[in-house]
Amino acid sequence: MNFLSFVKPGVLSGKDMHKLFNFAKKKKIALPAINCIDTNSINSILEAAKKFNTIVIIQFSFSGSSFFIGNNVFKKKKIQSAIYGAILGAKYIHEASIYYKVPVILHTDHCTKDYLLWLDGLLNYSKDFYNNYGKPLFSSHMIDLSKCKIKDNLDICCYYLNKFKKLNINLEMELGCTGGEEDGLDNSLISRKYLYTSPKDVLYAYKRLIKISKIFTIAASFGNVHGVYKSENIFLLPDILLNSQKLVSETFSMKIKNPLNFVFHGGSGCEEKIIRKSISYGVIKINLDTDIQWSSWKGVLNYYLINKNYLSSQLGNPNGKDKPNKKFYDPRVWLRNSQKYIIKYLSKIFKILNCLNLLKN
Repeated sequence: MNFLSFVKPGVLSGKDMHKLFNFAKKKKIALPAINCIDTNSINSILEAAKKFNTIVIIQFSFSGSSFFIGNNVFKKKKIQSAIYGAILGAKYIHEASIYYKVPVILHTDHCTKDYLLWLDGLLNYSKDFYNNYGKPLFSSHMIDLSKCKIKDNLDICCYYLNKFKKLNINLEMELGCTGGEEDGLDNSLISRKYLYTSPKDVLYAYKRLIKISKIFTIAASFGNVHGVYKSENIFLLPDILLNSQKLVSETFSMKIKNPLNFVFHGGSGCEEKIIRKSISYGVIKINLDTDIQWSSWKGVLNYYLINKNYLSSQLGNPNGKDKPNKKFYDPRVWLRNSQKYIIKYLSKIFKILNCLNLLKN
């Protein structure tokens, strides 16, 4: 059975996600989530998904959304630019994913308490979009209130989940903090104790959320850190996920092994055995922003190193002092090399996550 028997090319809804994630848990599959900032990065991800017959998760952060529309132009309107940027990016993906014939989960990443107006703006637009097309603009939104008291975190998440339910949107919430720094979210100095979620907190969250909707995912921290660091400085304890699954199953007398859909933040640079173990404990989404950024840059850097004798001036190269270099500095050439490196990296990730060739008959 392949995923296309119940998901079609294009942006998926929250219910599609829920069905897909349940299938993924049975098959021990996870999907990579990649933050995009422009059409070039989006096209790289879609091409990789098409080439390797799989499904991808494309995400927009607050600052990534602003960058999409041009954040330097709208410096005094941060919230508005992030709203418009995310809407434009989402619209592009709705159209491009159909063209590529690839199913896509479209997600917003790390909406903190300071950025809830960003989420409100997207939801206001999504209401009209849903009424016109019968599906949400975004498949899923993440609300990151991990620095709040857990009751406050759940009060706000439950408020939004009630709104999401009407639009068939998945909620991703965070319990415990993700360390490191990414996209303006800086937890690099946070106490290590906040990087590990208590299974009791996971149970508390599940009890409250399941009363509203079953379409939610939980980013439960088990030592996760954004970015890539020396391995001895990162202490991942995925057994927290296993213990959380057991606690929920026992409390609700469930026969299912992994009732929760977990999200693995800070997957870049992690050992393969940790990734595979986390998948066996119910992780169905793994964020890989840092490694994608590095792959993109490495593609540009290596292109420069190979062709640097043609890139220091518009005229003059080893073939002659008056020879033009236009075909070497054309952005379509070096940006394409960046795309190739991203696609090559993703081919390895798809294999590790066991999501190669999901769409083959």
